[in-house]
Amino acid sequence: MTQWRVTGGLARALLVSGVGLGLALVIGSPVAVVLVAPLVVVAATGLLAKPRRDPRVLPGTTYPVLHEGQGTSSSLEIEPVDEVEFVTRIAAQAEFVALRPRNGALGFLAGRQRPLFVSPRRWGQRRIGEEKVALHSAWAGYRWGPVAFVGREVSVLPSTSGHSASAAAPQPLGLIGAHRSRREGDGTEFSSIRAYHSGDRMRRINWRVSLRTGSLHVVSTRSEEDTAVLLVVDALSDFGLSSGIDGEASSLDVAMRATAAIAEQYVRMGDRVALRVVGAGGEYVGYGAGTRHLRRLLGQLARARPGLPHDVEVEHIDLRTVGGTMVVILSPMLSEGMATLTVRLLRRGLPVIVVDTLADDTPPSVSADTDREIAGLAWRMRLIERRHVLERLAAAGCPVVPWNGPRTLAEVVRRLALRTQLPRASAR
Repeated sequence: MTQWRVTGGLARALLVSGVGLGLALVIGSPVAVVLVAPLVVVAATGLLAKPRRDPRVLPGTTYPVLHEGQGTSSSLEIEPVDEVEFVTRIAAQAEFVALRPRNGALGFLAGRQRPLFVSPRRWGQRRIGEEKVALHSAWAGYRWGPVAFVGREVSVLPSTSGHSASAAAPQPLGLIGAHRSRREGDGTEFSSIRAYHSGDRMRRINWRVSLRTGSLHVVSTRSEEDTAVLLVVDALSDFGLSSGIDGEASSLDVAMRATAAIAEQYVRMGDRVALRVVGAGGEYVGYGAGTRHLRRLLGQLARARPGLPHDVEVEHIDLRTVGGTMVVILSPMLSEGMATLTVRLLRRGLPVIVVDTLADDTPPSVSADTDREIAGLAWRMRLIERRHVLERLAAAGCPVVPWNGPRTLAEVVRRLALRTQLPRASAR
């Protein structure tokens, strides 16, 4: 309904006032005129306030991209506003989207607009602004609408928890960065004091040692380099219940939020970060650094959805790793394909860390037509197999740690960096 229509109130006022005036003329009694006089006034003012033009209503939200837990406002732009007296808005209830007011219903005078506040509570693509709007003229004589608006898609990015990983990367092989290199070069990290060689800079001479030994000695340093970090997210399925940012977290919620936190930390340190989502969409972001690259990473995480890849087997996925890449796999390790993929990376000699995203008290997903006792037994058997897989990965040299928020990877990365500096025996 996109035109002004007579409201039921005006129609009843016209009907009753007309009947009363006709009855007064028929029976010749002025009492009937007095009784319907208020309705005559209301009907007359409603007719006189009839809008001359159809309105133009444009709803809109403030921000097209949000982090989960953040909020935005949805307002209306009405033209011409002088012919509208009262506005009614009723917003649709969407999953993982909080509204204020909670029921999504608003009514206000056109000159005193009240915005509708919207807050997405979980990452992903969320449609906000879906609502019905009705306008009323003065004295509620005419109504426009209600008209349904479809809203807009908003990318809800996973929240970051201030992850801090101050440990050095295991195999930094880039050009510049904040990690201590395994080779000597121009930098600020002390390496050793050695004899002077041709080509050494004069400012590197250690005069105290040189005077004591009688020959020139210089201070050698290690260069600071960046590292390549590949984040692999297991989105084959989602285990557990999700209640948004303020409630329970499923395995995929933990994986997305941990990935966002880790990516933010390493991008801030100047490292090259790549992303591969093993799921229905197969989202991939190549190696890069900087704030713009971080926004690309978070945007791809928001588009991910659980499901099996359509074009390739999980264990045969090409992760496009380069030499020295540190691989962080965020997975509940309930898929045989993900375990095989992890072992394949280990055999290539890459430092691999598995972040366990499955909580110990995660309940099994049970459909309505499934026996709960049988489903519980099958889930316990699957957890036993999973425990065996995690033990074998740890025995093969792959650290497995549960995600516990900030500094989860700091100690693990530090141990991997020390392990790369140990001498290795080789057969001749």
